[in-house]
Formats: sequence, C-alpha cells, structure tokens
Amino acid sequence: MKARFGALALAALMAALAGCAEIPRKSETVAGDAAAIAAPFDAEGRLSARRGTEGVAGHFVWTHDGARDRIVLSTPLGQTIARLSGDATGVRVEASNGRVETAPEWDALTARALGFTLPVAGLAAWLRGLPRADSPNTMERDTAGRPLLLSQDGWQIAYSYADDAAVRAARLTLRFPGGEPVELRIVVDRWQ
Repeated sequence: MKARFGALALAALMAALAGCAEIPRKSETVAGDAAAIAAPFDAEGRLSARRGTEGVAGHFVWTHDGARDRIVLSTPLGQTIARLSGDATGVRVEASNGRVETAPEWDALTARALGFTLPVAGLAAWLRGLPRADSPNTMERDTAGRPLLLSQDGWQIAYSYADDAAVRAARLTLRFPGGEPVELRIVVDRWQ
C-alpha cells in the first residue's frame, strides 16, 4: 500500500502532457522562466505510474499557487487516497486512513515513500512545456514550435497534443531510464 500511495502521489505531482507524432525540427537548450513556472494554475486529470512490474492508476486535482502546491489523489472511482501539500517550508501527505508524513522537501518525501527520488520540483515547469530554471536541459520541438521532447535531470518528458491547433499539450509521458525504469503517464482533462 505504501509503494502504491507513493507512486500515485508522485505521479500526480508529475501531471499533464505526452509524445507528439510530428518530427522534431532540432534539439536546443532552453532557459527556464522562473516567473512563468511560478504562475498559478489548477489542473485535473488522470495518471498512471509504472516502476518495474508494479503499476497504479488514479485521478488527480492539483492547485499550484506559485509557492504552494495542493494535490488530491483519488482512485479511478473517486475515493480519496491522499491529500498532499507543500511549499518552501516543507511538504506533507495525509493518507485516507489519517496517517500523516512530512519532509523538508518533495525529494526527501518521495525517496522515503518509494525508495527512489522523483523530480517533483520540475513538475510545475514540465507541465507547461518548460524546463526547470536551474538545471541543464535539451528540448526538441515539433514543426509548429511546440515542445515535443524535454530531457532534464535524467528524465525524458514527451508531449502530445490533441490536434495541430492545440497550444497546450494534453498528455505527458515521463520516463527515467536509469536504475529501475520509471514511467509516468498523465492526461490533463482540465487546465485553468
């Protein structure tokens, strides 16, 4: 249950866009925009996480207020699994059974819950098709100039769009090929 909870929590934090069918035009290094990353948003969608032979699926609602994140994870049928919240002072996870875990930052919490660290700090940027502001990266874009594949911190983030006119990606697939491979798939049903 703990691994399942951790995988869902982290997957929800990694929530929204996947690989595009168009051919990339070139690979480039892109500067992260701290102001754009801090801009507030609300996102809701579905996610699945797989590590090795273990996998989980669920629903997420994520509110990003720039400096603070609040995430509610639930089963595909709507039962709340956990409530997550965090800011620069620390992070907290409250499971549906009332158990609470805290940590100074997301990486520490994910390492404890899963046994490996997931790059939760990058999620607010990656959902927008941007790299984190403080880490080297490469970006491939499609012929329309939209993000297609972002590589950062050992992760490959692939973006997919609903159609050729879409500006924001509808799906996100994150893969970490090192060690025991991890794959997160996120579909954003609502973005505000």
